[in-house]
Amino acid sequence: PSSLSVYPVNFEHKDAVIAYLDRWNSDEDIVVNGKLITAAERDDITYADNLSLVISMINDFIDVVTYALIGFTALSLVVSCVMIGIITYVSVVERTKEIGVIRSLGGRKRDVSYLFNAETFIIGLASGLIGIGVTYALCLVVNLIVSSVSAIAAIAVFPWYEAVIMVCVSVVLTLLSGLFPSSAAAKKDPVVALRTE
Repeated sequence: PSSLSVYPVNFEHKDAVIAYLDRWNSDEDIVVNGKLITAAERDDITYADNLSLVISMINDFIDVVTYALIGFTALSLVVSCVMIGIITYVSVVERTKEIGVIRSLGGRKRDVSYLFNAETFIIGLASGLIGIGVTYALCLVVNLIVSSVSAIAAIAVFPWYEAVIMVCVSVVLTLLSGLFPSSAAAKKDPVVALRTE
């Protein structure tokens, strides 16, 4: 025969068949039905694992989509960091007189910086919690829709530890975005700040 088709009943049997064929094509001696067969006595078997090829292609496609989504997410994070920095800086400019009052009443530069850092922390925490809440609500809706049309109970899963990590990332990014505006607020001269209308 020039070819032979093998149809394993499950993935474990498929892996066992491939392992046997790889061992047959190797340089080691093997024993079949009590008879020793050396590598020189065996012809190599050329085989094609179509299922593995399809799964590999699907995994490659999923990897490409994942990298594209990571790129878009990273870009959106950079844009959101810039926007948070701009919003905080605008807040500093609009509250110059308030900064002057705080400094004239004995507030240190550090206190003014802490004030704006606390505001960016609250913004980051609130936005992270809102995002996690929306994500969990969407997961619930998607799972209800999928479970009503198929036998799959939960296709959208968002573990709690990943949610905690996402909230921490949100807080850290907003704090980093607010560092420059808060330091600019702390450096304002209280006399000049009080004269601002």
